[in-house]
Amino acid sequence: LRAGHAGSCSLEFDLATSLVGQPLVRQQVMKGVREFLENPNPVKPLVMSFHGSTGTGKTYVSSMLVRYLFQSGLQSPYVHHFSPIVHFPHAEQIEQYKESLKRWIQGNLTNCGRSAFLFDEMDKMHPGLIDVIIPFLGPSWVVYGTNYRKAIFIFISNAGGEQINNVTLALWRARKDREEISLQDLEPAISKAVFENPQSGFWKSGIINEHLIDFVVPFLPLKHHHVKQCVVSELVQQGLEVRPGVVQEVADSIPYFPEEEKLFSSTGCKTVASRISFFF
Repeated sequence: LRAGHAGSCSLEFDLATSLVGQPLVRQQVMKGVREFLENPNPVKPLVMSFHGSTGTGKTYVSSMLVRYLFQSGLQSPYVHHFSPIVHFPHAEQIEQYKESLKRWIQGNLTNCGRSAFLFDEMDKMHPGLIDVIIPFLGPSWVVYGTNYRKAIFIFISNAGGEQINNVTLALWRARKDREEISLQDLEPAISKAVFENPQSGFWKSGIINEHLIDFVVPFLPLKHHHVKQCVVSELVQQGLEVRPGVVQEVADSIPYFPEEEKLFSSTGCKTVASRISFFF
């Protein structure tokens, strides 16, 4: 594990320089991580829930975060990544999944209290399954003989993305800059979409009812100039020449919504890397 303070400084630098167009994410993630790492005896694990549409940076930020906490990042033996499609595909086996998920978390926290657990695509998780981890998320001292309060749990979800986009669009039409958008502007919409939706992995979940999520982190839709920034950093990363014409063409080739204004990228920055290959 890396040292907390140095890690959080460099995390802040990375979020500021590499993450495009997400002021609220920077603010929420840094607040959560800093408070948590600076506390030698946290009362509960750090639990964050990332929401937003495709390509807005949710997976990118979670891998960035994990890289600062553990030297080998996602490859670290203390980082555990779950995907419903890979790990929990069959609805009829939900009881088995509950048992194995509980055992897996318990076993790994016994090995290392400072472990990270990432749950991808929470919107595709079978409702009811995730509640098996509730005992590990709250402020109890010891669960199943494990002291687990230094663990980190991150939930990642496209659910709420559409609502975040609608609120951002409405605020843009009301001449409110995205830097002025607050968590209070977005929380009610996310809550409705994620926590009150029968299709969601958080449907009627005790995780919500018991207020176990410390930070809800909304990812805003990306505008044309954000996509251009993504194109530039992808070109640099691939060691390719940054030609303004190419940057413009790649950014223009992506679909934007709504129909009239064409304001936000429909796929965020997700398809940027694959589109660049057409130009080289």
